[in-house]
Amino acid sequence: MATLHTRSVARIMVAPSVALLFLWMAVPLAMTLYFSFIRFNLLIPGPRSFIGFDNYYFFLTDPAFATALGNTLIIVGGVLLITIVGGILLALLLDQPVFGQGIVRLLVISPFFVLPTVAALVWKNMMMNPVYGVFAQLARGLGVAPLDWFAQVPLLSITIIVAWQWLPFATLILLTALQSLSEEQREAAEMDGAAPLSILFHIILPHLARAITVVVLIETIFLLSVFAEILVTTNGGPGDATTNIAFLVYAQALLQFDVGGASAGGIIAVILANIVAVFLMRMIGRNLEA
Repeated sequence: MATLHTRSVARIMVAPSVALLFLWMAVPLAMTLYFSFIRFNLLIPGPRSFIGFDNYYFFLTDPAFATALGNTLIIVGGVLLITIVGGILLALLLDQPVFGQGIVRLLVISPFFVLPTVAALVWKNMMMNPVYGVFAQLARGLGVAPLDWFAQVPLLSITIIVAWQWLPFATLILLTALQSLSEEQREAAEMDGAAPLSILFHIILPHLARAITVVVLIETIFLLSVFAEILVTTNGGPGDATTNIAFLVYAQALLQFDVGGASAGGIIAVILANIVAVFLMRMIGRNLEA
């Protein structure tokens, strides 16, 4: 009886926080859903009439939507590839006993704490500028013409910037998992004459499988909404070369002032994100059960 009373009191105490969190999520979502079914353009005065699924139709049939969806998938896939491969290599390197190991680990992890806007400005003005950027200076030193990153390879530039930000996160998760690997397994494999690559593919990578799956899930959820790096560096261009779903919704709302169309795009983005999340959660579940 006492246990039941304690549970009731605990639920009552937690209820305000749960209700506030629910309202914090449900009210904006409900308003977005409502706006997505009405004609609401700030440049067109008049009554906000109900138009059904017209906003969804126009958003999905917009030629920029297919490009934005493809760019979103390319950014997510490219960043995942760079961060997972680079994270494994850095984790293996940082797992070795070296002088100043704590400082080195701190320096490797530090980019994760840089604001996306600041990181994008640093890369745009200090690293990738075709006139005085670091990469331009290196290219001139090698006798090669500097590359105008944001004009010639804009999508690759965005991918590199975002990957630089998320690489420390992947490294930290993978390094933590790597440190739980039994040294006896490595020593036994080395005594049996196993080559370093054999140890990597047959012992280390299987041990890191769950950690890699977690990195993929968490990064994918956040990478689907990459926005600040695009706004600061390319503003979605040249043309729509770096426009992803998040930036397309922004352009629809704040550049074209079409609140209804942008709301429909937001709902579509939420649906796509949930589909990806469900798929990844099932993949993680199978991985953890294995």
